[in-house]
Amino acid sequence: MGLSPVSQYLLMFISVLSLTGRVTKAQTVPVTFYPFGSVAGDTVGIAIEDANSTLVDLWRPFVFFGRTYNKTYVNNNGHLTFNQPLPEYYPNNFPINGNEDIIAPLWTDVDVSLNGSISYQQYSNGSVLTQATRDINQYFPYLNFTATWVLVATWDRVQYLFYSGTEASFQVVLISGGDLSFILMNYGDCAETLNGVQAGYDTVNSTSHSVITVSGSFIPNLVNSSNVNVPGRWAFRVDSAPENIIGVELRVISFSDLTKSENIVNVLEKLQQELVKSGLPSSAKLNFRRIQKTRP
Repeated sequence: MGLSPVSQYLLMFISVLSLTGRVTKAQTVPVTFYPFGSVAGDTVGIAIEDANSTLVDLWRPFVFFGRTYNKTYVNNNGHLTFNQPLPEYYPNNFPINGNEDIIAPLWTDVDVSLNGSISYQQYSNGSVLTQATRDINQYFPYLNFTATWVLVATWDRVQYLFYSGTEASFQVVLISGGDLSFILMNYGDCAETLNGVQAGYDTVNSTSHSVITVSGSFIPNLVNSSNVNVPGRWAFRVDSAPENIIGVELRVISFSDLTKSENIVNVLEKLQQELVKSGLPSSAKLNFRRIQKTRP
């Protein structure tokens, strides 16, 4: 007995699934992501093998905590380095106290041979610079910043090694203008994994570092996490050397001036302005805690 047209179609469909090994899902672009992929003109399909890296010659120098770089390596396993590629797939916990500056939106064991892609694009004009300028001035409003260069590196729906069917989408954006440098870490949907994970950045000898608290079971919450009140986005100022000392000059006529709530508010506002200039996100709030020492 011959097969009906419908049965033939179903048989063909099943055969295609068997050959491809997976069905491509409809892509939903995370709202925090900068343009990426072939439609944005990215260089796509880089660092396709585990422990591979792609060298990117930067169009503009990028200052990272006092060190100026003209190149970066986009590494397969979710991070950028500057002096050399980093093949390690199992992350070290920050602070490493090592000899390499590293920016890691999501350092974990990634396998793009079965699913997903890694891409990058640089910009020195156009709407992406406008977007970067707007974002940085929103998060650091006292700097009057203008972006002159942007690098966007994206890990789009990449799979974790040994975890078939998993997907993770994340992105790091390097932004510079004048002597100021920033990084954005953007997160879409990221599946759980039992592989080691690390997110944040670290510097040579760990003189400065920042950690986004993350574990295998917490990874799906990255899309809702933030330090700038924008779910799925973390922002950091990264140009300043850690030796910088912040000073605020205030004139207090008497101790009683600091007991008045309106004066305390003014002190905190001035202090916050100076801290924001040095990299504290504008969404951070400072509180004054009064401690009264009693004599024995």
